[in-house]
Amino acid sequence: MAVNSRHMAGVAPSQVLATLCDGRSYGDWVVGTRKVREVSPQWPAPGTAIHYTVGYAPFRKDDVTWSRAFDPAGCLELEAQVWPMGTLMIVIRVEDDPGGATVVIDEYAEKGLLRTLHNPLFDAAIKARNVETLRRLEKQARRRPATV
Repeated sequence: MAVNSRHMAGVAPSQVLATLCDGRSYGDWVVGTRKVREVSPQWPAPGTAIHYTVGYAPFRKDDVTWSRAFDPAGCLELEAQVWPMGTLMIVIRVEDDPGGATVVIDEYAEKGLLRTLHNPLFDAAIKARNVETLRRLEKQARRRPATV
């Protein structure tokens, strides 16, 4: 299990949540996502999906991430397909903190070969990737207006 957190000083939780609710923005902050191809109209309602492309030709791959649960008070649960290796479960929590927001990403292998081969090296790679993901998420959230 790989857990990362980042305090985003001066960023309101509403700004982070607005970014999470904008499926088209995922290509701007999710490390590895090259292009968002399609977003379900009701994103991030449970069962909706983001279809995207990762990598570069000839190693380009189209994949999908589904919303499993969304609480507008601050929690988004995702299932990311990593074909043919299995799926990853990603839980993003947004917490109101004095002077800003803290965002926590908990990511782990849920199904398939990824789960079977899970090890500390895998967790370390996910943690390193999510340090950059959270930095990019903060940058995107800062561009959005804060709401009450």
